[in-house]
Amino acid sequence: MAFQYHKGPLLSGEISINLIWYGKFTPSQKAVITDFITSLSSTKQQPQPSVVKWCNSIGNYHRLANPKSNELLDHTYSLGKSLTNNHLMELASKGEKQVNAVNIVLTASDVAVDGFCRSRCGTHGSSYISETSLQKFTYIWVGNSEIQCPGQCAWPFHQPIYGPQGPPLIAPNNDVGLDGMIINLASLLAGTVTNPYGDGYYQGPKEAPLEASSACPGFMGKEPIQGMLVIYCGLNYWG
Repeated sequence: MAFQYHKGPLLSGEISINLIWYGKFTPSQKAVITDFITSLSSTKQQPQPSVVKWCNSIGNYHRLANPKSNELLDHTYSLGKSLTNNHLMELASKGEKQVNAVNIVLTASDVAVDGFCRSRCGTHGSSYISETSLQKFTYIWVGNSEIQCPGQCAWPFHQPIYGPQGPPLIAPNNDVGLDGMIINLASLLAGTVTNPYGDGYYQGPKEAPLEASSACPGFMGKEPIQGMLVIYCGLNYWG
């Protein structure tokens, strides 16, 4: 599957990944996410995730990731349990704002987000580092859909609301919400690396681009990583 390059800047070099936990997550849930992020590094001691051939343009992005990620905790729901896009940006801005940094906002299962379940399971974007800077940092938001819409955002570990009604796969961590988050996070990371600022690799119009993981529904690569079944390039992202 060919992607057109629109000549914009891409993420390169050592990428710093910062996790921003919003709401209550158990230690085991945090371990699932952090183990996945760590697995994106290229150290010989860790297995590397696999991708299918059409993903060649992002097939080496795991070699760019920094396995040492920073974490911020907001277990008190400082912005409430119903978040807007402005709230997401406020949370993302609490991470390190620098070039080649990806600030990942993770919302707990009891947090509602504008558009969540109705039109998206997560999203990625970018913002200026400061009011006077021309440089940008990138961010991702992913929500836990376990109690809100697992049939929309936790496939294939939950029966889908629409489409084929075959039996779902067993969630590898026995946590449908978190394992669904991993799929969406993998998709969004792929989109962030290949189209961080809206003028990188994508198909179709800029206003509604098909990015690396949303252009090829049904094509997946599978590899067990530290007890997880990470599914790359699966279409479970409506962004």
